[in-house]
Amino acid sequence: MKNLRRLLVLFTVLGLSHSAFAKSVEMQLTMTNYNGSGAYVAIYLMDANGRLIQTLAVEGRKKKYRKHLRDWKRVNRSLRFDGLTGASLHRNRSKGYVVTIDDKYIDSNHFIHIDTAVEDEREIPSEVVVALSHQGVDQAVAGSGYVKSFVYRF
Repeated sequence: MKNLRRLLVLFTVLGLSHSAFAKSVEMQLTMTNYNGSGAYVAIYLMDANGRLIQTLAVEGRKKKYRKHLRDWKRVNRSLRFDGLTGASLHRNRSKGYVVTIDDKYIDSNHFIHIDTAVEDEREIPSEVVVALSHQGVDQAVAGSGYVKSFVYRF
């Protein structure tokens, strides 16, 4: 019983310490007034060497279209993820997200990438690439195609 109690205390401390080193990040994505169907979107965190750290969100429920999110697919060959998912995003619409990111990735040369694709239209890999830093908080970034603006805050 004594060992069980120690184990429970250890897991509690580890759980609290993990949450103490993670930050809640709010993100807002706004789409442009493009022509076409809803956009498939992948939002993910990468390091400076091009390694996938975490998939933050994927929009678009049909798996067969996710392969068109090319940069995300290249680093995540299985197309599996643990981020949020939802229906495809339509033109002139905004969507907010709240995700948890480990503090060690902030101000340490890590980047949020956004890939977009629209059915029967073009794919835009890494349409938005923005450094995850305190300096970038509340700084809206425009994409090169379907993304009107992307902004994050802690």
